[in-house]
Amino acid sequence: MVLFELTLTRIITVYVAQGILCAFFLFLAYKILKRDTKRLNVIFSMFYIFPSIGLIVNFIYAPLTDELAVVILNFITNFFIYYALIFLLVFELILLKSEKIINTTKQLIIFIAYGIALLGMVIFYFIPGAGVILNSANNFTPVWNLPFFIYLVIVVLSFGTIPTLFYAIKISKKFEDETLKKKWNYFIVGVCALYIFMYGIYVSNYLNNDTFRLIMGVLGLILAIIGGALIYIGVGRQLER
Repeated sequence: MVLFELTLTRIITVYVAQGILCAFFLFLAYKILKRDTKRLNVIFSMFYIFPSIGLIVNFIYAPLTDELAVVILNFITNFFIYYALIFLLVFELILLKSEKIINTTKQLIIFIAYGIALLGMVIFYFIPGAGVILNSANNFTPVWNLPFFIYLVIVVLSFGTIPTLFYAIKISKKFEDETLKKKWNYFIVGVCALYIFMYGIYVSNYLNNDTFRLIMGVLGLILAIIGGALIYIGVGRQLER
């Protein structure tokens, strides 16, 4: 595999900004699992571990120029990052209905269904003009075509944004203790911050505008760290029970 010389902007974006985010998410996952390794904690920690794996894969393929390798590794990166969303939904369902109702079988059904939906992305990668453009012409920076953009937005809205926010608000209404309710609202704000960040990246990859990419790179790092921290803070006490 041939390597190419990374620009300063890309080095800062991939290895500094995303490196900080990866380390921060792994740190939060460590804190969650250190407290307890029961199923609820493991599921919640996966929300931080999966995108970290995706970012690590991104670190690997960032300097490569073999188009097939870059496309495959980019798909793996996207899969791990976006698959993390389903762990928040399952986590909320367990909090709301208990593990007896949302048992292992139901959890697996949700995980598999979302996984299949996300795997649908691979079709677009190999349809000219429909998926992700990754080649020397665009310096191996992902550029999304409209069909891929629409497909991913629909999948994330259906399995992530809408149900996650719906159940988060539903859980919030059940809290009688104002302190716990306030902390859970941190969770909701954190989820919103992460989704704003994610949809911003989607638009950035679709528009392929250098200025917008730079803005989203800086704003995205801030939103991701704040969102990840607020989500962790919002459920800390629930995980102790």
